[in-house]
Amino acid sequence: MVVTNSSTEPILSPETAIAALDAEDNQIRYYAAWWLGKHQIQSACTALCQQLHDVRYRTVQGGYPLRRQVARALGQLKNIQALPALLEALRCEEDGQFREAVIEALGKIGDLTASYPLLQLLQLGTSQPYEALIEALGELRVSEARPLVEPFLQHSSERVQCAAARYLYLITQQPEYLQRIIKNLNHENPYLRWAAAFDLGAIGHIQAAEAIVQAKVGNSLKLLNLKQILETVLEGDVSELEKQKAIQNIFKAIDQLLMRL
Repeated sequence: MVVTNSSTEPILSPETAIAALDAEDNQIRYYAAWWLGKHQIQSACTALCQQLHDVRYRTVQGGYPLRRQVARALGQLKNIQALPALLEALRCEEDGQFREAVIEALGKIGDLTASYPLLQLLQLGTSQPYEALIEALGELRVSEARPLVEPFLQHSSERVQCAAARYLYLITQQPEYLQRIIKNLNHENPYLRWAAAFDLGAIGHIQAAEAIVQAKVGNSLKLLNLKQILETVLEGDVSELEKQKAIQNIFKAIDQLLMRL
């Protein structure tokens, strides 16, 4: 799809996409933010950060759709220069979905500067986007959050429970938490099966590969998370022998999946 801005210039390059962030049409601005994130245009970081304060595109419910998409785009860029603007955006209390997108972006960027502000949110005791918040604390390996996260294993939301198990496995490496997520691959709720598959892909544990292949989720989702596990293995700090063995097992799992297509 090609979208044009108010000057009819098509969004086909970083320059036209950045310019379109200030277009009159809010839908074009939204698409421009998506395009810049999808293509990971690092030169757009400053322009995107400026749009975290946008007030032009607001729904009747009070949400800020462009801000949300900009936060997602900055998460895709993983540019540390976006940290100050994203941390400031955490203060926005008017749009819970925007705060959730900001938290996810901070987790993806992976800089420990975000650890304390995220930990403070968890300590507030007020309603927060707990799934995203706990997952981000896990991505940042904030071990200080463990006493606060453990009670979420009994949370009313099973997705939050799964996020807590993901965090606790990343912090402790105890297999009981990994098994708890794997168990959700057979949950009757398809959304929980999908969430569990993504959690396992994010953890990147080789043991999860076969469980994902056998899960009742779509083949495209299986391949996506097997790819993520493979990337984690390749980037991991393990011996070359362990790495080669893990790669062979993952390719074996992929072969099993492809044979069923």
